[in-house]
Amino acid sequence: MRLTKHTDYAFRVLIYLASMPEDRLSTVQEIAEKFDVSRSHIMKIVHKLAGAGLIHASRGQQGGIRLGQPKDAINLRSVIELMEATLVPVNCDDPVCLIRKNCTLKNILFEAQRQFLEHVEQYTLADLAEPAVAIVSLLNRPRRA
Repeated sequence: MRLTKHTDYAFRVLIYLASMPEDRLSTVQEIAEKFDVSRSHIMKIVHKLAGAGLIHASRGQQGGIRLGQPKDAINLRSVIELMEATLVPVNCDDPVCLIRKNCTLKNILFEAQRQFLEHVEQYTLADLAEPAVAIVSLLNRPRRA
């Protein structure tokens, strides 16, 4: 299973926020610059994460974003399920596949996806942000041109 860029960037935002001191507010602009992703794309992701309560966002001069839950309460599977538009691994209906009644591929792919989701469900954001010092060090390196 390959995750969309939307989900990939959501994990980057969450890892970034989890690697910062808990009382520090970050901005969409700083995250967009750190990961070289468009500000508008990060804004859409932040909006979705905030709507789900995974991050807290406040506007204004003193505004910013931070985690909305403890790192160990944010399950990786829930992030994937939130961010992915569909988790159906194969579409046999559009256009209708002529061999779908006798094809076992769909069952195999659904089983693989079930196992994938069960596996990532064992982990939380705390597992991804555990080496926070190393992550912050990488994020503070100057970007190569």
